[in-house]
Amino acid sequence: MTTNNGHASPATRTMTDTPPARRTPRPPEKKSGGGAVWFWLILFLIVLGVVAALVLWRDKSNQSKLNSTTQDMAEPTVLVVHPQKGDPHITITLPGTVNSLIESSVYSQVSGYVKRWYVDIGGQVRSGQLLADIDTPVTDQQLLQAQESVKQAEANLNLAKITANRYNDLFGSHAVSQQDLDNQNANVKVQEANLSAAQAFVGGIQKTEAFKQVRAPFDGVITARRIDIGDYVTATGQTSTTPSGNGPAQTGTPNQELFSVAQTRTLRVYVNVPEYYASETVPGITANLELASDPNTTVTGKLVRTADAIDPSSLTLLTEIDVDNSSGKLLPGGYAQVHFDIVTKHPPLVIPGNSLIFRAAGPQVGVVDDSGVVELRDIKIGRDLGTKLEVVDGINEDDAVIVNPSDSLADKQKVRVKQLDDSSDKKP
Repeated sequence: MTTNNGHASPATRTMTDTPPARRTPRPPEKKSGGGAVWFWLILFLIVLGVVAALVLWRDKSNQSKLNSTTQDMAEPTVLVVHPQKGDPHITITLPGTVNSLIESSVYSQVSGYVKRWYVDIGGQVRSGQLLADIDTPVTDQQLLQAQESVKQAEANLNLAKITANRYNDLFGSHAVSQQDLDNQNANVKVQEANLSAAQAFVGGIQKTEAFKQVRAPFDGVITARRIDIGDYVTATGQTSTTPSGNGPAQTGTPNQELFSVAQTRTLRVYVNVPEYYASETVPGITANLELASDPNTTVTGKLVRTADAIDPSSLTLLTEIDVDNSSGKLLPGGYAQVHFDIVTKHPPLVIPGNSLIFRAAGPQVGVVDDSGVVELRDIKIGRDLGTKLEVVDGINEDDAVIVNPSDSLADKQKVRVKQLDDSSDKKP
């Protein structure tokens, strides 16, 4: 209730002024946007880690590719093949020189002037046939002098014998001493020796005079004439100066060849066979020859002998082939291609021709070992087969030989290997 003064009555105050009940305070409510922020933050960190990992992986991959590319560039790829064995039935072609069966140079045995020659080059001669006459005035005079010396020695001997006989008679009457008798008997022996020496000297000059007629040493053909009428020649191995009338002295040339005579009914062909084929090149095998003097004809010959020794300078075996030339169509002194058909017990290895390396060290090939390292090897080449080469020494059948090597290929170089018959790369 209210009173007149406007204040509420105590009863009313009691009823209306009841204190309010105590309320429990509420906890502050969380903002709904805080959890989303943390979620996105964590997600961002995860994504950032993944991107960083991808970037690192990509860089590592690129570095690996770069290293691989660099290594590939540092180790060039080469093609290799393995040598193959050649055919044991082979024909080897070798150069040969054609020579006469017998060839001789005819020299003068006396000193003098060529008086006349009778046979020119190409002339067929018989053994002992007269080739030239030599005028020897000096030798003729020496012969006359020697003959007179013989007469003088004969006279001295006769006088010595007469004197010795007289001393023998006087010795019987004791008119001379024993010493005088012995002297006279010894003088007879001296004069006999003088006569023998003079006779021997005459005989030597007479034999020399016989060489005034130059004769053929055997049946054959004259292949060279190096004198003409009036030429002054000297005895073999001598150099002499002989007056020529009132003019200047003429000097002969020592060892001056007069004629060259060759026997050509049979020809000798000399061939140097490489050491690799020496064991198969034996007397009795047949050889076919192509002569430059008659290129359209193939001549058959037979190997008759070998030197039975390897020449250390050329590492070849000298062989001789005899060829019948009774027709006279083949000419000595020429060049021949000689073909031998042989069966070898150790056929050579064959490699592509473009495997060969030409350098100052000689013929070489590049061989790759199991670790991919190059070794430059010296080789000995047999026959050139065009696109292929026979190698007789320097490589083995299981070697990996580089085909078409580059000019920069070096010994001990590291390479990658690719088989010529395989398209896949492989690194040893």
